[in-house]
Amino acid sequence: MKYIFGPISSRRFGMSLGIDLSPDEKSCNFDCIYCELEKAQKVNKIQNPAQIENILNDVKAGIEKFEFDVLTITANGEPTLYPYLAELVDELKKLNKKLLILSNSSTIDDKNIQSTLKKLDIVKLSLDTVNPKTFKKIDRAVDNIKIENIISGIKEFSKIYSGELIIEILVVKGINDKKEEFQALNKVLSEINPTRVDISTIDRPPAYDVEPVEYERLFELSKEIKNQHIFIASRKNLQNKKESFSKDELLSTLKKRPFSEGDIENILDDDSKKVFFELLENGLLKEKVVSNTKFFTTGIING
Repeated sequence: MKYIFGPISSRRFGMSLGIDLSPDEKSCNFDCIYCELEKAQKVNKIQNPAQIENILNDVKAGIEKFEFDVLTITANGEPTLYPYLAELVDELKKLNKKLLILSNSSTIDDKNIQSTLKKLDIVKLSLDTVNPKTFKKIDRAVDNIKIENIISGIKEFSKIYSGELIIEILVVKGINDKKEEFQALNKVLSEINPTRVDISTIDRPPAYDVEPVEYERLFELSKEIKNQHIFIASRKNLQNKKESFSKDELLSTLKKRPFSEGDIENILDDDSKKVFFELLENGLLKEKVVSNTKFFTTGIING
């Protein structure tokens, strides 16, 4: 089956059956320095796009063969460059499966793309930076794509979208790993008000000579993002010193920054874990599942 892959287990989305809209060659309007795909010419469209019928045949065969939680629309590049995306989404909706798309956000200011994506259950959009200079360094888009348009497009989309909106920030050492970057992101994210913010770093060999940051650095940077559900996506756990919190410190932190189950395990030292579970047992913390991830907070963040 040419147009599907998996299912793949994801901590963020459960079991995912992928739909690849560009299996033959990389088709992307970004040339991200962290990309795990091979270097290729940037393009504004997918060449020789697959017919909807062929994609659907593979998807239907995959549904019969596999058990999974979500159908993930992606590409060997950027899926919103697929010219028949609107029609494909309409057909996929008929299959009664949860639909997710993984997009680099490059086309989110397009009203037609917004209308198509609003039909999906989960939309994950990349936003590695809100700084134009950093955007040029890290995402290296074709010339007609500006970070200002991406930001305004995401804001517009967030107002019309009722599904789960995930914003992903991928951090590269020496590029977008400064507190100032995340303080600026925090301001924009407060206006977008996404369902969840995923913060990650390089975990597969990139096409260019760049390096990941440590998990500890991701956690420190995440503190600059206020009043959001944050998932720190990393294959590595904290191996060194973990954080120590008093009862008041933990309550104050969880009020501003809900912790996921992974955070509890990876961030808190043994004494702090005892404090956490006492708070949970005494009903001082609330649980909320956001896109397959359980969070703990003192109140309700983002509804």
